[in-house]
Amino acid sequence: MTRLGHDRYCDEIVGQTDRLRDALTGADLSVTVPGCPDWTLGQLARHVGGAHRWVEMLVRTRATADIPEEEAPGARGPDDADPAALDAWLEEGARKTAATLRAAGPDAEVWSWAWEHTAGFWARRMALETVVHRADAAMAAQVPYEVEPLMAADTIDEWLRILAFAQAGGDPEAADLRGGGRSIHLHATDTSGDHLQGGHSQDDHPQGIDAEWLIEFGEDGFTWRHDHRKATVALRGPLTDLMLVLQRRLPADSGRVEVLGDAKLLDFWLERTSFG
Repeated sequence: MTRLGHDRYCDEIVGQTDRLRDALTGADLSVTVPGCPDWTLGQLARHVGGAHRWVEMLVRTRATADIPEEEAPGARGPDDADPAALDAWLEEGARKTAATLRAAGPDAEVWSWAWEHTAGFWARRMALETVVHRADAAMAAQVPYEVEPLMAADTIDEWLRILAFAQAGGDPEAADLRGGGRSIHLHATDTSGDHLQGGHSQDDHPQGIDAEWLIEFGEDGFTWRHDHRKATVALRGPLTDLMLVLQRRLPADSGRVEVLGDAKLLDFWLERTSFG
């Protein structure tokens, strides 16, 4: 799948934050966030806003090494006592971060913890981080959550890339994702058409969306690609729900997705991808 453009990611940082702010409006900021049970809804909001400001500082200063998040101006944010101040702080941080990223351009060199050290990496990371935490906020506030298919698919792509990077770096949980002869197939039922004779119809992936993923376990780790193949276990459902299951925000047995085959392998995968 082709990554979205740098300007689009910058736009999404603002747009996704605006929708997160909508979820917070009138909500009890003291409730526990189901997807992040160590946080209240107010703490989740400050995490998102703090991350935005941290990245803005990294990119603005063209950081060549990590800088503690607490050194970013205004990173702590207001407390929960003034929801209006929290809302304004979130809006300001998202817009400032997007403006700094846009001015830097995607190829500007910036420190990151990952495989790519550019402002373009951070634009995508912050956009998709906000997509997932917007889901957290919506679930905590008990309001509807929807995300555009392109963004949901890109979130899955990036998450698999992060997991592969973690495995290569020796993360103890991701290191267990190995063992030849096993595979996981992800199939979005709302963006791809029926498969005939193992092939794809012309209407399978509208808008350039690769809506299927094949994760294969090998002796040295796992690999993934966009493909339609029979697997040890298949996870089928709406694209957003697939994304939420992989991000451990929606249980696989919720009834909103279908698990076909060895459900224990899917559980094995989810148990070892909890560090995100």
